[in-house]
This record gives sequence, structure tokens and C-alpha cells, in this order.
Amino acid sequence: MNTEELNRALVALIEKKAELHTLKYDDTRYDDVEEALHDLEDDFNDEYGDYLETALDKVHTDLKSDTDVLLPTAYLPSNPSATPTPKEGVWVDSEKYPGKEARITLIPNPVRIMLTVGKQVQQELWKA
Repeated sequence: MNTEELNRALVALIEKKAELHTLKYDDTRYDDVEEALHDLEDDFNDEYGDYLETALDKVHTDLKSDTDVLLPTAYLPSNPSATPTPKEGVWVDSEKYPGKEARITLIPNPVRIMLTVGKQVQQELWKA
């Protein structure tokens, strides 16, 4: 796996997602940006989906979570350069953190999967 290409693709995808979030529905560019985002998501999942889903499955297993593993694009943050906030990524039920809101986020620079539990816990679970 070429992690540099994976990282570039992930950054481009997150940047397009961030661009879409800056637009209002009535913006004339909204539909074009949304379509470009969907195309990027499809290409990303086709190219890196199997690799990342294997990593996500291991992370879910390590967390003792019975939450379904989703497509890698579901785990994206809204900003490629920021640390994930407690509300980003995918919520997971984890026996390791009972009664707490745990979220998994796929972030770039370098490509890794982070766990966020409230405001206190942020842990790298996997790195490409």
C-alpha cells in the first residue's frame, strides 16, 4: 500500500467535504461540489476500501464493539488539519468504555484511525 497516495487521496476527500459544508443549498456550485465529493468517495472506497475496512474491523474487534464496520468514508472528519472533535467520526459501542460516547475517526497526515471518548481520551488505534 502506498501510504503517501492514500494520504493525498484522504486529504483531497476531506477538503472537498469541507468545501461542501461551506456552501448553502441554494449556491449554484452546491450540486457540482456534492457530485464531485460523491465521485471522490466512490473512487476512494474502490481504491482503499478493502485495506481500510480490514483495519477498521480490527479496531472494532480490539474495542470489543459490536457496532457494524461502515465504509471508510463514513469515518472522515470535517477538517483535514485538525484533531478530531468528540462529535466527529462514527459512534461505536465499546465494552472498554461503557456508558461513554466513543467515536472512531479516519484522519490524514499520517493516515491513522483515532478514538475519541469525550474530551479526555484521544488515542491512536491504527496507523497506515
